[in-house]
Amino acid sequence: MTQSTIDVSVVVRTYTEDRWHYLVEALESVLSQTRPPRELVVVVDHNPALLARTKERFPTALVVENTEPRGSGALNSGVMASSSQVIAFLDDDAVADPDWLERLVEPYADPLVLGVGGSIQPLWETPTPPRWFPQEFLWVIGCTYRGLPETTAPVRNLIGCNMSLRRSVFEEIGGFRSGIGHVGGRPKGDEETELCIRVGQRWPDDVLLHHPAARVSHKVPASRARWSYLYSRCMLEGRSKALMGSLVGSRDGLSAERAYVSRTLPRGVLRGLADTVRGDWSGLARSWAIVSALAVTGANYAAGAVHQRLRPVSGDYGIVPIAPIRRSEAGHE
Repeated sequence: MTQSTIDVSVVVRTYTEDRWHYLVEALESVLSQTRPPRELVVVVDHNPALLARTKERFPTALVVENTEPRGSGALNSGVMASSSQVIAFLDDDAVADPDWLERLVEPYADPLVLGVGGSIQPLWETPTPPRWFPQEFLWVIGCTYRGLPETTAPVRNLIGCNMSLRRSVFEEIGGFRSGIGHVGGRPKGDEETELCIRVGQRWPDDVLLHHPAARVSHKVPASRARWSYLYSRCMLEGRSKALMGSLVGSRDGLSAERAYVSRTLPRGVLRGLADTVRGDWSGLARSWAIVSALAVTGANYAAGAVHQRLRPVSGDYGIVPIAPIRRSEAGHE
């Protein structure tokens, strides 16, 4: 398989008309790619008015209704509606660079590459980016954070705002797990992380790649440039990691986090203190943000772990099977 023969579907999920102008920008960025996708699939999460509006505004896109439960079910609906060898995912509040898709599919020439994700830059909707916000915690707003590789390299998991996977992966291990993901914009578990860990467990000799050249920008509203949002998101992350450990095992579920906590965060604290000594007083705020946010995450992870022991994982978190597509549908010879 070469880059020129790879066909790609782009899946964008959306749920509220409050983000309509975001959605329009996201879809227009996909439709204006230097390497157009075979199809653009827009999944509307249980919102009939938005479904009709999107169909009218984007007649060339395949606009479908989520037939699964809210949250990760929308992604599964997108996978099931698509018909390409590679399925790429873009958030409805992200804007892709013109060559995003071209860059994203480059590594798939290697058959050992099962998935590729790109870099996600924050597009702050504040007069200036908050100087107190540490680069190490940009994952809180769905962006590439300090600690990820700066060049193309294997990673444990991809970030859902800008990621892609071979369709054969879904056909083999199923879709995104039910009961986790974003429900009404509120994260409840790391759907893409859980899926990527399953991929690594099933194919330990193959790779998922972080490919920074495939770039998107992620809108960050002013409401997320607040300490309260940082802490609330870290609370949810701690609970999510506890759930993750019960689903895929704590060793795999926390493998990347151990290195992040033991290496990346201490360096971030020292960097902030060094900046303070040099006269940048916002460095002290960044150091405090790292320490306090880690404490919030850790405390909620501990509480979540106790909860999981008392109430083990039930069938609410099932894996949706993904049926193979007919070869003629995928455009194969």
